[in-house]
Amino acid sequence: MSTAELEARLAEWSRPGGPFDPAALTAHDEAESFPTEACAALDAWGLPEYYVPVRHGGRQDRLDDFLALLRRIAARDLTVAVAHGKTFLGSVCAWVAGEDGPADLLARHVLAGEPVAWGLTEPDGGSDLLAGSLTATRHGAGWHLSGRKWPVNNATRGHLLCVLARTAPEGGPRGFTVFLIDKRATAAGTVRPLPKMPTHGIRGADISGVEFHRARVPAHGLVGTLGGGLELVLKSLQLTRIVCVSLSLGAGDHALGLLRRFLSERRLYGRDLAALPHVRVTAGRAVARQFLAEAVAHTAARAAHQVPEELSVVSAIAKAFVPTLVQDQLRLVGDLLGARGFLTGVEGYGGFAELERDHQVVPLFDGSTWVNRAGLAGVLPLLRPGRRATAPAAVPPVHWLREEHRPAPLDARRLRLSAPRDSVLGALPALVAELDEQDRTSSTAAETASLARALLSAYERLGADLKDVRPTGGAPSTAAMRLAERYEWCFAGAAALALHRARPRLHDGPWGQDGLWLRGCLALVLEGLGSGPAAATQVYDRLGTLLSSTPGIPVSVLDDTVPDEPARDGSMEVPAA
Repeated sequence: MSTAELEARLAEWSRPGGPFDPAALTAHDEAESFPTEACAALDAWGLPEYYVPVRHGGRQDRLDDFLALLRRIAARDLTVAVAHGKTFLGSVCAWVAGEDGPADLLARHVLAGEPVAWGLTEPDGGSDLLAGSLTATRHGAGWHLSGRKWPVNNATRGHLLCVLARTAPEGGPRGFTVFLIDKRATAAGTVRPLPKMPTHGIRGADISGVEFHRARVPAHGLVGTLGGGLELVLKSLQLTRIVCVSLSLGAGDHALGLLRRFLSERRLYGRDLAALPHVRVTAGRAVARQFLAEAVAHTAARAAHQVPEELSVVSAIAKAFVPTLVQDQLRLVGDLLGARGFLTGVEGYGGFAELERDHQVVPLFDGSTWVNRAGLAGVLPLLRPGRRATAPAAVPPVHWLREEHRPAPLDARRLRLSAPRDSVLGALPALVAELDEQDRTSSTAAETASLARALLSAYERLGADLKDVRPTGGAPSTAAMRLAERYEWCFAGAAALALHRARPRLHDGPWGQDGLWLRGCLALVLEGLGSGPAAATQVYDRLGTLLSSTPGIPVSVLDDTVPDEPARDGSMEVPAA
């Protein structure tokens, strides 16, 4: 099964009375009830198979393909994507642990369609995993768990949970362990659900908690090694953070579909709304954000296979950058929709406010934007260009971003807590040099090369500003966080350049001609770095014009199955038979 096949089924399910009927999903949201029918449809289609790696009997062998599937679901309804996709997040510790845990046992449960929760946070701990107080104490050959995990997605609905527990009274980096708990196998009264929490967004999701009172866990419930829980979780987060950005891409798809329809229908001052230059430029800025988010997400997904030892940096960048970028995109779309993006019950547009509200939770998943950016800020001195001579990556990003490149199976044993290099940004000088060597007889080619050189100059200035920065403990300073944000923008620009260089197909079509989508990405990056190019407005104007005048093409440079226009009832358009 492929992304196109899933999209066809989603279109069918979105018809009136179907499990993805927008009216039914809106009713679930208003009632704060779980979207059972939609999740059951995904189970029947076989989505749980993609949560399980091939080596454990599933169908997941490429992270980029998995992201594309979850993106399609998120484009229909974020709550469903969050509620169903959580099973992958809950299971990932077992996949990363491999033979050191109950991976095969868990795989059988997941393949049978059972949801799995991931219990990391506690009421008083927040993102500080070392503050966890849920304890696991020896009891015969097994363990007793006592304490709370809250808030947890699928905590009540899921019979299975992977939890991080304190196994050494003093805690510390080697004082925590991950356990797999089957609530059905525990004695009555030892596991108690905590009530579902009212939330502003994703109202139908099971955001609740669980409390343990000397709940027994058998010896085979230990995931990974005793005392290795914190390291296991941190490595697992490197994968889940990349998966999470697919939710943002789906939200962006949905928003741009609504905007395209709005631009085709709305008239103002006696003419089409898209005839107004400000409207076209604003729409173009929204499109450029989607393209740049795609470039970062796809590069991160491919990096997981090719350079997993660099994923601590790559995943932090992707998770901090992409949801923030898409949230800005939604704001731009909302500005153009005006009242139609704010009022409920408006035909075709009443769901935008729900979409914007729901997406606000995505930046919080698996470490908030601040947490991920702070982690990046802490290692910036080690990533400074020219800091020390390091062995270059064996294969440059342009090679493993090629469409025909078959990624190697993801090897979790190569994940590291500290990245030895950043291959994507490390390739930037060579990418710019190659662009300079190409024929620049056309004005657009010369403009693209000029934008790339400006990006390289910005990266060099960042390197110079990092010379006096030293690693420090504790929370990073405001100045360090700003440096980290600049690093994210530079990485995003390098990812877009590498993807454009690797995929000749992306040079064609309405978005690719004259390097348009790349120029939009680079203009956006340079604006983010504080040096917006003079030609940016013209590039955004052209992107906005294409959005409103080419209804038949997806607003994507990678995914040709992206539905591009909402149907009259607010769902995505159902293709003709």
